[in-house]
Amino acid sequence: MKVAIVHDWLVVSGGAEKVLKNIIECFPKADLFSIVDFLEDRDCVKGKSVNTSFIQRMPFAKKRYRSYLPLMPLAIEQLDLSAYDLVISSSHAVAKGVLTGPNQVHVSYVHSPIRYAWDLQHQYLRESNLASGIKSAMARVLLHYIRGWDSRSANGVDHLLANSHFIARRIKKAYQRDATVIYPPVDLKSMSVCEDKDDFYVTASRMVPYKRIDLIVQAFSQTPERRLVVIGDGPEMKRIQSVAGPNVKILGHQPSDVLIDHLRRARAFVFAAEEDFGISVVEAQACGTPVIAFGRGGALESVVGLPQEQPTGVFFGEQTVDSLLSAVRRFERNEGLFDPQHCRKNAERFSTENFKSQLTKFIDASLPYRGVEHFLPYPVSLETEQEEQHHFVAAAS
Repeated sequence: MKVAIVHDWLVVSGGAEKVLKNIIECFPKADLFSIVDFLEDRDCVKGKSVNTSFIQRMPFAKKRYRSYLPLMPLAIEQLDLSAYDLVISSSHAVAKGVLTGPNQVHVSYVHSPIRYAWDLQHQYLRESNLASGIKSAMARVLLHYIRGWDSRSANGVDHLLANSHFIARRIKKAYQRDATVIYPPVDLKSMSVCEDKDDFYVTASRMVPYKRIDLIVQAFSQTPERRLVVIGDGPEMKRIQSVAGPNVKILGHQPSDVLIDHLRRARAFVFAAEEDFGISVVEAQACGTPVIAFGRGGALESVVGLPQEQPTGVFFGEQTVDSLLSAVRRFERNEGLFDPQHCRKNAERFSTENFKSQLTKFIDASLPYRGVEHFLPYPVSLETEQEEQHHFVAAAS
């Protein structure tokens, strides 16, 4: 059986690329496709070559590939997958829009319907300074077009997988389709529990607006008695540095061993985004570190919040400085209730082994029976093969 794996774009290695790596490990002989491939670190694609679209060759595509969003639906549809029996797409934008035929099975692992085209459109326009004016009108027309294409392209997917129940609800809203939840994989083997915590909090993320690192930095800057370490880089870096107080240490991008070391030693991991799932939240718990998280999105599924038994974190209800600081104070009043071993045990629900097992079992159950005679408990003569196949398919249905 020939297998193709399709990913949106390969530029930096993040949470979606960690999922991609594990999908490739489940299907190591699969061919890989993407809109563009500018990866320097090839670990997440297991060193594979990648078949790309015409956008790969467009001017300035390496740095401004997102500017070609209007062309991406066309580009993904031009990838020729007609030779493959099974297509697996890893999609948070357009990957699920590849064209497949009735004799192919397409399983799409959806990180999210296109966020900025659906329920987060207005937030995206505000954060991009596109709330009004001619550019705003053009952006709204483009997003309307993207939204329509995104909804239609979902009809070409045989089976939808979601990375959380939160995303499954978003899929239902956007596509009117049910999705099976398989939580994304977290590499727990590289992380160990630290019982002795240092006197600092930590947050780690790519610095883009919806991650709300600015909110965390502003909150801790108002309480100089608390120390905060920030790990990550991105377009918001300069703005975040400008609001950071002397008690906030911004390290920028760090290798994984430095990140894990800080996750292990911190009093708590602070997370302010409404995230689809949030792998970093699980990674912190895998290191035995409780989480202070915004109580929306995937964090509600990966963190056991107070006042539940064996809690692994505290939630705050609004993305405001006051709400976050209130949660920090609540955490500090109840700090003795957070056992590092309970955090680790909760994180183990999201292991790479669980992900691979659930994914392969789901896909195996989704495949139609090919060469039906191999599945019958007795030999089939040529004269009766067609009749037996008819009965077998009817029974399987």
